[in-house]
Amino acid sequence: MPIPTPADRIAPQLAFLAEADKLKTITRANPLADGSRLENSAEHSWHLCLWALVFEDQSRGANLARVWSMLLLHDLVEIDAGDHPIHLPHDADAVHAAERAAADRLFGLLPPDQTIAFRTLWDEFEDGSTTDAAFARMLDKAQPMFLALSNPHMTPTDRDVLHQIQTTGRFGHLHDDWPEVFDLASALLNRRQPVVSETLAARMRFVMEADRLKSVTRGTTIHDGSRRENSAEHSWHIMLWALTLQEHSTQPVRIERVLQMLLLHDLVEVDAGDNPIHGTFDAAAVAAQEQAAATRIFGLLPAVQSAPLRAIWDEFEAAASPDAIFAKSLDRAQPLTCNLATDGGSWRDYNVTRDQIETRVGVKVKRGAAAVWDALCPEIDAWFAANT
Repeated sequence: MPIPTPADRIAPQLAFLAEADKLKTITRANPLADGSRLENSAEHSWHLCLWALVFEDQSRGANLARVWSMLLLHDLVEIDAGDHPIHLPHDADAVHAAERAAADRLFGLLPPDQTIAFRTLWDEFEDGSTTDAAFARMLDKAQPMFLALSNPHMTPTDRDVLHQIQTTGRFGHLHDDWPEVFDLASALLNRRQPVVSETLAARMRFVMEADRLKSVTRGTTIHDGSRRENSAEHSWHIMLWALTLQEHSTQPVRIERVLQMLLLHDLVEVDAGDNPIHGTFDAAAVAAQEQAAATRIFGLLPAVQSAPLRAIWDEFEAAASPDAIFAKSLDRAQPLTCNLATDGGSWRDYNVTRDQIETRVGVKVKRGAAAVWDALCPEIDAWFAANT
């Protein structure tokens, strides 16, 4: 039997990542913090990863890289099985069967070793008995509650649902598992003045401010062409790209650090907005805006977290370390697949040429993940040959 080459492996990996894009279309029951719309499952997964980073000291020694991996993967089955809000009636056995079938199909798109590895992580999350899975599931209970509590358009019915989730639903488990957060939610829900530590208050301000990234629109569309991608779901997607494609980095990398960079890299867009690479903008002015945004946003955290997370963001921006080079390459590569899936997408919007793809994108992708560029090039060349 022939030994699989990187090219043999990358085709199914890219097929899996393209299919994963559909998670951006799965709507959940809880709103964004500003109440403007319902959250989707891709941006929810990104937000949970951010919660895991910020509240790592509540993890009881969990391995953060494994927790992130679980959170990146845990809702993928909703592409086939849909989301099932815990406060609405449903057939739990039927949902579980549908999710297992979805896991078989989705993870089965990958090379066999990754099929096993990713499915094992998904099963571990579902079981919830390990330290890593227990921490991931604890966050999955807490985050939706606080988005709902922040909703300025909450109705009496919404409040009744939250009371139900707190008293009889899975959020009630946090009474013992995470009492400080349970008490904060209880105070907010019952309109009492919360009494919390400054550390918890600062962390909550940060993760809730970060929720605004879900409303920052990018130049590229999602793969079905129905709307523009937002920066939170984009961050989830390229974290999944890094998890899936790490073997194709041109240099050895520390995947936990790469994931952390991609988790944080676009947070500054909460203030500075997105500036598409093929658009027209003042690069120096944008850089200054992003630096000011980084100072403000990371400054919301306690100092013990603010400085190291800002340092990670700075490292990504400098793109000098192997970890940052690989992370940057994926940040450039993922939009290529969005445009290929939508018959040119933003390439048409910005009148992009093949030479511009090479100089603005290809150079960076090849620097960190040459095999990914080689895999995408034939499709890119074919599209430009047919459309110029």
